[in-house]
Amino acid sequence: MYADVHAVYATDSEVYSDEEFSKKGATRMSQTGRAKTKAQDAGWRGSVDGWLDAAYDALKESGVDAVRVMPLAKRLNLSRTSFYWFYEDREQLLAALLARWRDKNTGGMVSQCESYAESISEAILNVFECWVNPELFDSQFEFAVRSWALQSDEVTAEIALADEARMNALAAMFRRFGYDGEAADVRARTIYLTQIGYISMKTNEDIVIRFRRIPQYVSVFTGKVPKRRELDRFYGKFGYAEKEPGVFVPLVETFEEPTADGE
Repeated sequence: MYADVHAVYATDSEVYSDEEFSKKGATRMSQTGRAKTKAQDAGWRGSVDGWLDAAYDALKESGVDAVRVMPLAKRLNLSRTSFYWFYEDREQLLAALLARWRDKNTGGMVSQCESYAESISEAILNVFECWVNPELFDSQFEFAVRSWALQSDEVTAEIALADEARMNALAAMFRRFGYDGEAADVRARTIYLTQIGYISMKTNEDIVIRFRRIPQYVSVFTGKVPKRRELDRFYGKFGYAEKEPGVFVPLVETFEEPTADGE
């Protein structure tokens, strides 16, 4: 492999003859090659995240059968062999997809259940952020993984674990605010299974319509009427304000224009 190397091999600090290179250079070149491989990971071979992002998009668009090396390579405009610099096989990529789903959806929901709240109504509104903000909980990803489970016992088992963890987090949230064990469990299941129904039915609900229903959802799920300031804070996180009952406008439209004298 190194027979055609020139008579002198140089680095910033060392120079080797052909003889010296035959002893030391091969090891150095091998190490350099590995370093170049890492540097090229984000180049013409793509990257770990690039392949995973492509798999994620394909899963959401067309299901798990679309998550295959050749179609992903075409999507990325890369060679098929590039894939194997980052993943041993398709199964490893699918495992990475499941890990992303666990971290994003289960992790996001549990985190929201544990977020600070002064009342159970505020706590529920923290959870409701998951249903409006895909950065916290990706409903399309959830639907795709649950559809994938129809073809995989392993994924079915993963979903069962996720469902349990999420409902346990919801129940713990209720217990934190004084609900007994059975009441906490039933309310947690009611909230969670309602939302999974939304996702499974691929319900496309305008955000303003969802906002109008939020106070009643909170009342049904908690037995408490949410305070005006709690609702206003929730709507404001998504850039809206309730101008009058059931009428929502962009938050910026509620800002007062400065007068000529600056008051």
